[in-house]
Amino acid sequence: MQVLINVGIVLATIAGMELASWAMHKYLFHGPLWFIHKTHHQQRHGWFELNDLFSIGFAALALWLMWLGHLTLDYRFWIGTGISTYGTIYFIFHDWFIHNRFKAFKSSNRYLMAIRRAHKIHHKTTEKNPSEEFGLLVVGKKWFGKTQRENY
Repeated sequence: MQVLINVGIVLATIAGMELASWAMHKYLFHGPLWFIHKTHHQQRHGWFELNDLFSIGFAALALWLMWLGHLTLDYRFWIGTGISTYGTIYFIFHDWFIHNRFKAFKSSNRYLMAIRRAHKIHHKTTEKNPSEEFGLLVVGKKWFGKTQRENY
């Protein structure tokens, strides 16, 4: 039974991270923290960008929670595991698949293409506003109807 509870905590944390990431991206990253996040909307001139500090912050939070709960494997450990899992998903989808940091991940899967289209529209502007589609794993239905040949 405890295994199911732990898996539930991890899955709920992943879902919560998608919601929290959407809100932070829309209201903080495209708000008062734009001076950091704007580096992600500009052409990168190296491997890292200032925006990567956000990922380091989430990783630190996850590691801290996992450390706090590691002796008894309590809820803090599993929340940290969920944050880490979301971070891994984020890295694979966002950095590897969408932004091609490693140029090795290609797919014609309808869901993956919708995510890519929505994110490309988000990056269509290099300004703080206007912008749309702030999520990673959940995007609007309109992006599923586009054909693969459309350029975004």
